Amino acid sequence: MIHIALIQPETPGNLGAIARAMKNFDLSKLILIDPQCNHLSSEAIARSKHAKELLQTAKIAKSFSYLKKFDCIIGTTAIHGTDYNMPRVALSPEQLAKNIKNIKNNVVIVFGREGDGLTNTEIKKCDITVRIPTSEIYPTMNISHAASTIFYELFKTKKTKEIELASAKDKEVLLKRIDYFLNKFTFTTKEKKETQKIAWKKVLNKSFLTKREIFALFGFFRKLK
Repeated sequence: MIHIALIQPETPGNLGAIARAMKNFDLSKLILIDPQCNHLSSEAIARSKHAKELLQTAKIAKSFSYLKKFDCIIGTTAIHGTDYNMPRVALSPEQLAKNIKNIKNNVVIVFGREGDGLTNTEIKKCDITVRIPTSEIYPTMNISHAASTIFYELFKTKKTKEIELASAKDKEVLLKRIDYFLNKFTFTTKEKKETQKIAWKKVLNKSFLTKREIFALFGFFRKLK
């Protein structure tokens, strides 16, 4: 199931608009992390139209750490990733939708602050990131517009037979086994070793490994060990 999380939402109108867009595209699980406004204000309720129950049933959490419970944390960014900023190298909404359309695990898509987005620290806690291609002259969208675009791409993909992705715990165990081998190699700098760890994490998360696939990798790394 796909959940939507908003980090420190400030504007009741945007909150209401996001709730309305969620209902338009069959999403119903809303999480508000450290909200900075009243999500049940008259403005938020009015903008939500017939989706006010999403605001009324929204989960309120204190910090980003609440999201650790999800098997896949998907961050959103307006910033281009580069070879030197790998955590922000992002999928397009269409690529994301194709990869998660059939999964039955609990997944959360995280939208950052209306002014600043997600911090670099928060991005690093995400498994993958998604970015909407926009004009280089004015790349940052209003949060409710960005959310609607991503929700639409998710909705376009028809569900077929559900599959089960590797859980967050599964990926954690596999990354520890990869770290075991990386620690046996010699790197010229500490930074190069850290880059290897980041790269492996990105590869595993972007692959959307199934349970069966990650168990096969466990067996492979056991043989190496």
